[in-house]
Amino acid sequence: MIRTHIITLFCIFLTFCSFKKEDNPALSYIDKYKDFAIVEMHRTGIPASIKLGQALIETGNGKSKLASVANNHFGIKCKSYWRGKTYFVKDDDLDENGDLIKSCFRSYDHVFDSFIDHSNFLTLTPHYSPLFELPKTDYKAWAHTIKACGYATAPHYADMLIKKIEQLELYKLDSN
Repeated sequence: MIRTHIITLFCIFLTFCSFKKEDNPALSYIDKYKDFAIVEMHRTGIPASIKLGQALIETGNGKSKLASVANNHFGIKCKSYWRGKTYFVKDDDLDENGDLIKSCFRSYDHVFDSFIDHSNFLTLTPHYSPLFELPKTDYKAWAHTIKACGYATAPHYADMLIKKIEQLELYKLDSN
């Protein structure tokens, strides 16, 4: 009987230790795209933790239709000046009657284009300028400021972003 329990515990231990990145979509996503985030951090000053945290939230760990069909990993909508490809999906836009309608999102040929456009969107849009007064290692200030600047409509977006960064230790990428 004791031997059975020991064998059972050993099997549980082996199962836990053999956990692979492929078994966790967030870890697979990080492994696949962390280099993009780090390159963009060096190019623009946007912390890799913020970029990956946002991408994980916005794409549901890379599984959203917006990410898989339109290569849009940051949920960036078209805006009036957008001249690139588009993708329409119901999100949070309402018509004059208050009915949910399809929103226009940017669409990209490649995922890296989405990472670059996210950086350009933040660096070139004036109301995001307070972000670039913050140290790149202060992901908490970045999360609160990006929410205050209007990036997302979710009321607890900053808290969600911080939680994601801390759970996955994304802040470690900011010192690369």
